[in-house]
Amino acid sequence: MSELKLESTLCCPYCAGEAKEIMPENFCQWFYECRFCRELIKPKPGDCCVYCSYGTVSCPPVQMGSACCG
Repeated sequence: MSELKLESTLCCPYCAGEAKEIMPENFCQWFYECRFCRELIKPKPGDCCVYCSYGTVSCPPVQMGSACCG
């Protein structure tokens, strides 16, 4: 199994601000407050977390092959 990537860059769907973040290893992050515009970001329908919807790298549970980590 390849090593988990824990750093992902989130791109805000409201203001297009980009922030590098460290993802939690054992759960999905369902909400994220944009550090630029302060909007509360939620996953797109069908995605398990904000990293899978708006990040450059999928969340660790998905990287490990989990169908859903919610």
